[in-house]
Amino acid sequence: MAPTVWYHVRDLDEGRRFYQELLGFEETAVDFEARWSELRRGEMEIGLAEGELHDDGVAHVDVADLKAEADRLREAGVEVGIVLELTGEMRLLDIYDPDGNRIQLAQELGD
Repeated sequence: MAPTVWYHVRDLDEGRRFYQELLGFEETAVDFEARWSELRRGEMEIGLAEGELHDDGVAHVDVADLKAEADRLREAGVEVGIVLELTGEMRLLDIYDPDGNRIQLAQELGD
């Protein structure tokens, strides 16, 4: 299955580290010669390709506790936006990888 979103990054190794170590993605494929990687977290699959940066889309990642995740990522030096809450339904938060690619974290609220 092809990744849902492709992000272009300046440095593939740094991008792979960010998504795996800070965001908990699992790498499913990598090609060091062609400079690309495919990663997965839950239902979200992303691809990283080293090269010129583009605004290609937004990955949507479900988390259990968005506020705790925001605090953890801020402490790790990640650019974190403001938590938006749709009362009783969902919390949303935009974060940015080292190359400025936007990732949206989401927490379902309610029952």
